[in-house]
Amino acid sequence: MQFDDARSAIAEGLIDLEAALRQLDLWSADDPPPEALASDQPFAMDTLELEQWLQFIFLPTVYDLLRTGAALPERCAVAPMAEETIGKRALPTAELVSTLEQLDRLITDAN
Repeated sequence: MQFDDARSAIAEGLIDLEAALRQLDLWSADDPPPEALASDQPFAMDTLELEQWLQFIFLPTVYDLLRTGAALPERCAVAPMAEETIGKRALPTAELVSTLEQLDRLITDAN
């Protein structure tokens, strides 16, 4: 399958997001329990940390949309949530937030 430029840029952004999470040691080797993934709250905030939501829900969902050619969300705004959660920790999160800001723009502008 050939990606258009916007979808290719989004795929590259997803790779950068994973790298940023790994660099901050926020990448989990263990899957959360299935009930944690079944949350109906935004960002699964009642069952997952934001980095878990990014790893186990956001990344696989966007990769699947890209792979199948399905429509992307009309609006994406993950960076503000990252600034309010992960960004408040004693971690160098500027690159992670910047990557999410770029993904937010790319996904929103792809429509």
